[in-house]
Amino acid sequence: MVHTIRSAIFKTVRSLRANLTKIQKRIAAAAERAERDPGGITLVAVTKTHPASVIKAAIKAGITTFGENKVQEAEAKISEVGRDKAEWHLIGHLQKNKARKAAVLFDVIHSLDSPELAHRLERMCEEEGRETLSVLVQVDLAGEKTKSGIVETQLPLLVEVLKRCSRLRFDGLMVMPPLFEDPEETRPYFVRLRNIRDRLRDEGAFSGGAGHLSMGMSHDLEVAVEEGSTIVRVGTAIFGGRS
Repeated sequence: MVHTIRSAIFKTVRSLRANLTKIQKRIAAAAERAERDPGGITLVAVTKTHPASVIKAAIKAGITTFGENKVQEAEAKISEVGRDKAEWHLIGHLQKNKARKAAVLFDVIHSLDSPELAHRLERMCEEEGRETLSVLVQVDLAGEKTKSGIVETQLPLLVEVLKRCSRLRFDGLMVMPPLFEDPEETRPYFVRLRNIRDRLRDEGAFSGGAGHLSMGMSHDLEVAVEEGSTIVRVGTAIFGGRS
């Protein structure tokens, strides 16, 4: 029985390692086309709906950064895997009533989308004794009702709020473009987000550095990397279909 379990774990790790290698090659090839250093691109392995056992196997396969969509689901997994065993990113919509747990659980929150949420996270960090929390602002560039994000016209107000926050570290932007069959159709959204990032960078809006661009998933990561993505969020291409 023990041998069977170990064999199954070994096969899972081997499969994940092979998938990871394929993704790394895709990122490297896209970076080369754009004359970029692939070392400047972070891979976030999206583990929503996948159990803690898969995350443990992924860590053995060499994956160090994981993305979760829901605070409650992530809380159980992080408790089982270990808060210090990996870097944890929240990539899904964050409800204000989950802000306290999110401020404790995650290293980076990609989905800040309102001044109210910024104020809440800042206060939660103060109350929980957290010195800094890295946040990215999710920008809504498509106007899809099923997706969150702040519209571009309201972004300056949120940026001003973040400038006054002492605990939140404004580190970049995130976008969720519409899902197109042809990845090339996502390019205008990535270009637009990059242009917004560049403008904010020139204004000195970010806490440090040029400001991250969290954009690109399994089907369109090449286009995202070509347009400057520094963080790609990949689930299906590593773990297969969702459970």
